[in-house]
This record gives sequence, structure tokens and C-alpha cells, in this order.
Amino acid sequence: MTATPPPVLSPTALSASALPAATLVVFRDSAGGPPELLMVERAKAMVFAGGALVFPGGRVDPGDHALAAVTGRADDDTAARIAAIRETIEEAGLPIGLSPMPSPTMFERLRASLHAGTAFGAALAEAGTSLDLDALEYFARWLPAHAHARIFDTRFYLARLPAGAPEARVDATENVRLCWATAADILAEADAGRATIIFPTRRNLERLARFADFDAAVADARAHPVRTVTPWTETRDGVEHLCIPDDLGYPVTSEPMSDAVRG
Repeated sequence: MTATPPPVLSPTALSASALPAATLVVFRDSAGGPPELLMVERAKAMVFAGGALVFPGGRVDPGDHALAAVTGRADDDTAARIAAIRETIEEAGLPIGLSPMPSPTMFERLRASLHAGTAFGAALAEAGTSLDLDALEYFARWLPAHAHARIFDTRFYLARLPAGAPEARVDATENVRLCWATAADILAEADAGRATIIFPTRRNLERLARFADFDAAVADARAHPVRTVTPWTETRDGVEHLCIPDDLGYPVTSEPMSDAVRG
């Protein structure tokens, strides 16, 4: 039987108060094993998810919406894709969603321009490249309802690390380190107490751990049309759990509140 959350706040009310954000799950092929995913560790001083391992990403800025309008696809999904690409360049130094692939020198100039505050569209033009928004696959959308914290309405996208991409390098501002690891290994590190992952990251890693390669993850994403996930609390066998719907492809859909790590 499909679990349905009790009505608390309408999706419209939640979205109106939420900060739009986007995150990118980057897959790197691994010979003879499951793909590795790029994770960044947030600086402990950060208000949201301080000290936690997360996927690269951040807020959708007004400039992302402005650039979306220039592309002729002026909608929230397009702006979120642009934000995911921009944030991954800024945070991890990876040219995901760019065509053609800029030379190493031009890409470094592009990243430096973004860090200096240059508008993304202008930085792309200077680097002689443009956006390839279809390189990203829409995977999930999470909108937690934390009464005591800022609320992010986050779209998750999947992308394959392009051939010839430079080595990922952390920006050393919001994040302190990055790593490539399989979803199963990241979960094992968290279970051993050597890493921190928040509730949405854990649920998505559990789902991603089921895939043998990027194509399998894309197939699963297309088999489960995205519906916004807003976790809710529910008492099960006398224990309060944090829950999500059980028809969206997630193998684990609840966790005791005492164990759940929230951002």
C-alpha cells in the first residue's frame, strides 16, 4: 500500500516560502565496478548542512533565470539546470553541461570569471562555449518542511563526467574537500561515523546505489516521473519516523527520527 503524507502545508504554500536550489549528481565510470559519484564536504561553519557530504549545487540565482530566458526556455527547470551547471563549475571545477568542451586554459578563465562575479552568460561567451542543458537528466525534487530552518526547494539532476574533463578541485570556500566514491561506500562511511549525510542525501544515495552504471540511473529516473518529495513524521510501532512516499523508486522510505540527520 502506498504511504500518503498527512496534509500539513500545501505544496503551493511550501514553494512560496522556499529557496529554489539545484544539485548535480556527477557519475564517473569505474572499471569493473559501480560508478563513482562526486561528493563535496561542506565547511562546518555553513548554516545549511555544515560538515556534511553533499552533491555539488546551490541556490538558483536571478541570473540563472535571466540566462534561461535568453535560451528561449524561460522556466524554473531550465533555470535550475543552469544553476546546477554553474555551481558545479564554481565548487568542483568540472565542465558539465558545456558544448563544445573549452580548452583547459579557457575553462580556468571561465571558472575564475564566475568567482569574480561575472555573469554566467558573459563568462560562457568569453570561453567560446555554450550550455548543453540536455546533458542533465532530471532525477528528483525535494522540498522539506522545516519550521525551524530555511527551506530549500531542490531539483536533483544526473550527469556523466565528460571525457577529457579536468580533475575536480574544491573551491575551498563553502566546501573544504571533495571525493569520488560509490554510493554504497559513502553510505558505509556514514554508518561507521566517519562521514555525515543529511536525510535527503542518504535517501538519494540509497536509490543511486542500486544502479550499475549511468544509463541504468537514467532509465530509473525516466521510469519514475518526478514528484516533489516533502518528508513527514509518523509514529510506527511506537517510534516516530521521518517518512517519504514509497512509489518514487526509493528503496528506503522511513527512518527513526532519532537517527535522521536534517540540514
